[in-house]
This record gives sequence, structure tokens and C-alpha cells, in this order.
Amino acid sequence: METLRRASVFAAEVYDRSPTDKELVSQARALCRDYIQSRLSRAGVGWSKPRPTKPASSWGTEEEVSAVLLWLGEELEYMRPNVYRNVARQLNINVESESAVSDAFLAVAADIFSTGVTWGKVVSLYAVAGALAVDCVREGHLAMVHTIVDCMGEFVRKNLTTWLKPRGGWADLTKCVVNANAGLRSHWLVSSLCTLKHYVTALVLYLLREK
Repeated sequence: METLRRASVFAAEVYDRSPTDKELVSQARALCRDYIQSRLSRAGVGWSKPRPTKPASSWGTEEEVSAVLLWLGEELEYMRPNVYRNVARQLNINVESESAVSDAFLAVAADIFSTGVTWGKVVSLYAVAGALAVDCVREGHLAMVHTIVDCMGEFVRKNLTTWLKPRGGWADLTKCVVNANAGLRSHWLVSSLCTLKHYVTALVLYLLREK
């Protein structure tokens, strides 16, 4: 929790200017790589990812945000493990096909955010990315990890940058855990449950749509 408490300080200090679209997308991709790496590690499968070279001040901030995202994602996965396991099987897709993986991820993302954007939904999307990456790597298709990261960046570019900018960018996520009291935790869990319900609906809609 010390990392999470430190993150609240960064939330108040980071990005005294509005981040550009390019920066937001780059950070989204970096966060996705970190999340997938953590998810693969927890699943007992490996994937080597290059760490981008960034200025110390910028990358240090992203590390704090990444720590918060990972923590919240694990909370989400713990609450409903069956939702975030075997995603490829739930979507009935062939993980050998780059187009199938891309189309499925973007379709689920669009459904999750069809009624608006919240941080709970953003974390849910990263949890989907992590779970789908595990499925791909277990089947021996490591290259699909890069496909998923690219899809995350593309979705953020087209759908989330206008929402992120007024909030100062990704550092706003740390406000979800700025106070670790029971009231805030309850609020997060309630929001997550709503997100999970919508995600299950998204899976159903994807499976029933015309091929």
C-alpha cells in the first residue's frame, strides 16, 4: 500500500499541462505491456517485453500509475475470476488469427464503453487484455501480445483521449486509491461490479452477432 500512497502524491503533481494524444496513447500502450507482463507472470507463463526508454521524470510517473492499475486489476480479477479467464474460449475465437484477436478485443472494448467511460471500465479493459494475452501465449502465439497492445493503443486513440485529457491523463487513475478507507473501497467495488455485469453482456453480444 506504500506504493499506492505515494501514487496519490504524483496524482497531484504530475502533468501540469494537458497531455497530447500521442503521449496518452504511448502511455496506454506502456501500461498495457506492464499489465500483460504481470498477468503472464501470475499465470506462470513468460513473455519478454522491451522497456521503452523514457526520461526519468516521465517514466517514474508511469510506474506509479502502472502499480495502481495492476492493483485495481487484480482486485477485479479476484472478485470474478471466471470472467477474466479463458477469454478466447468465451469469445470462441482462434488465437492463431491476428484479425480474429484484434476484432474480438475491439468489439468487446466497444461494448464495454458503449454507455460511457469510467475508470472501472478502463481497468476492466486492461484485465481483458491481460486475460486474452494469457490465452494466446499458452497456445504458443507470443506475437499476439503485440497485437493486443496495438489494439489497446488504437482504441485509446480513437475513444478515450478526449475523456483522459480534461482529467490530466492517466495519473487521474491514482485518485481511485488516494484514500484506502472502507468507504472508498466499497465505492470502487460497487463500480467494478457494474463494470463486470456490462462486460458479461459484451461477451454475449459478441457471441450472438452475425459472423
